[in-house]
Amino acid sequence: MRAGRRVVVTGVGSVLAAGVGAGALWRALLEPPPPGHRPVAGWDPSPWLDRVEARHADRFTQFAVAAAELAVADAGHPRPAGRDAGVVLGTALAGVTTLEAQVLIRAERGGKRVSPFTVPMVMPNAAAATVSRRFGLRGPCETVTTACAAGTHAIGSAARLVAAGVCDTVLAGGTEAAMSDTVMAGFHTMRALSATGRARPFDAGRDGFVVAEGAAVLVLEAWETALERGARVHAEVLGAASTADAHDLTAPLPDGSAAARCVTLALRDAGLAPAAIGQVNAHGTGTRQGDLAEARALTAVFGAQGPPVTSAKGATGHAFGASGALEATAVVLSLTHGLIPPVAGLVVPDPGLGPLDLVTGAPRRWTARPALSTSFGFGGHNGCLVLGPPPQGRCRAG
Repeated sequence: MRAGRRVVVTGVGSVLAAGVGAGALWRALLEPPPPGHRPVAGWDPSPWLDRVEARHADRFTQFAVAAAELAVADAGHPRPAGRDAGVVLGTALAGVTTLEAQVLIRAERGGKRVSPFTVPMVMPNAAAATVSRRFGLRGPCETVTTACAAGTHAIGSAARLVAAGVCDTVLAGGTEAAMSDTVMAGFHTMRALSATGRARPFDAGRDGFVVAEGAAVLVLEAWETALERGARVHAEVLGAASTADAHDLTAPLPDGSAAARCVTLALRDAGLAPAAIGQVNAHGTGTRQGDLAEARALTAVFGAQGPPVTSAKGATGHAFGASGALEATAVVLSLTHGLIPPVAGLVVPDPGLGPLDLVTGAPRRWTARPALSTSFGFGGHNGCLVLGPPPQGRCRAG
């Protein structure tokens, strides 16, 4: 990031339908996806939460704790001073499954049978608060609820805390467990879900997204802090930006202009020209209007000879407030492995989307360069991150 200290990623952890851990995410990005929605089936929180803790935590909080534990382990178990470390997590719908269950209990059995833990299980900040308490992190503990841009915004906000010297370490990411019957019915009647049960980002026959549960957490550190403890560095957070469409509560701005401005601002924050970007991990939900607006935004910034474009959602499904964090993790893994995963489900690229260099069929080899990750949410929220390979040379003083 242009102002302040350099910010690096030293740990990643994830939970999704394909399994627990970054390895499971990477395999999911490279293998043919299963049909249908992507719940975390057979979820067992016992490796991370005892029985009482699990009973008093909604699934979105349980996922966040597991992803945070995995990320901290991957980072080599750093032990930052509590006041110098924080948590920033994103979510779109938080404890909606708990709320739905308790509404039914009240309707069927009366108000006295509603759990006294309903409010702390439902509240959006429960996941961040639980992670903060678990690791004794007494710096900023914040929750971002900008719909499907929340995970991306959370990482950008966390990186600024580190760059500004407010924190040396921040756990950042997103978590979601929103597959309640009511939420699913709402998306169905909205006609946002794929009728075929297959997410096909940027495909000519795309007809909506498939819903996923999951979480991803990244350990962000000041580079000098990571160097001092001899940490392995996965990537650097080079820039971030946020804009609003100011257009519609659910539909994107058709010309993609506000999204394009978000991309431009993220590149400016990173101090990079568009030509420096080596890949775009697109929001790419597989909705007709969403993909079209995003394609227009990317073409406006990069022109007809833009970088390779991929999207994770054909493989992972759409995890709403966790999606940006899962996709940022996918970019980190792409930097590590030297491969750009293909857009799962994409068979016939939509010619109406313009000259996007879509990665299809098989992974594409690349030499790690700065990469852009984009997220766009209901409400017109736009978020972008620029991530790059681990830094070289001396630390930049804050």
